[in-house]
Amino acid sequence: MPVRLPSTPVGPPAAGGADQPRRAQRDRSAATQRRLLDATVDCLVDVGWSGTTTTLVAERAGVSRGAQLHHYPTKDALVLAAVAHLIDRRAAELTAEASTLPALPARERVNRVVDLLAASFTGPLFAAALELWVAARTDPQLRDALVSVEAQFGRDLHRLAVRLLGAEESRPGVRQAVQSTLDLLRGLGVANLLTDDAPRREALLASWKDTLFVQLYGAQANEGKP
Repeated sequence: MPVRLPSTPVGPPAAGGADQPRRAQRDRSAATQRRLLDATVDCLVDVGWSGTTTTLVAERAGVSRGAQLHHYPTKDALVLAAVAHLIDRRAAELTAEASTLPALPARERVNRVVDLLAASFTGPLFAAALELWVAARTDPQLRDALVSVEAQFGRDLHRLAVRLLGAEESRPGVRQAVQSTLDLLRGLGVANLLTDDAPRREALLASWKDTLFVQLYGAQANEGKP
């Protein structure tokens, strides 16, 4: 039996067709979610976990209480979504900073990279992350969500550090030296929240930069070569 062709052509909807209103609605919805998640992170930085409420988040985001409840009906739902959003923002911030590093001799590169990584553990996004870490200690649901995304962020951060340092992880001790750098900077970042002991911090970092340079470049470092 011959196939009867339709009398009108079949194809994608014309521009401005039925898909356009739905697409515009999705864009508005995504924009509202971003405002809510950014406001959640800002609240964690400014007022901490205990002061972060869904009402305050909605006010800071400039959205109605109804819109907030539509997207995130509870504080748990809002914060769990904000966890991944916060990690994405921390990663984007660090990657943007890393992209500005010029080509440098090895010694200067180590110094600059350590300074760059140290800054990522002292900024407002790190403070927001700490608020979540403390809350997660007694909140199993939050802890489960946080552990997985933080683990991925940690792996990504380690890979970025290796790349920026020009490190050869096949050499004995190099991987451990890079991870020790990140652990040291994280600890200094936590300490910095309570007291601003800049001279002690700078002295520790200067000493560690020397240690790291020797660990990464071995004989070259001992000979004073870049």
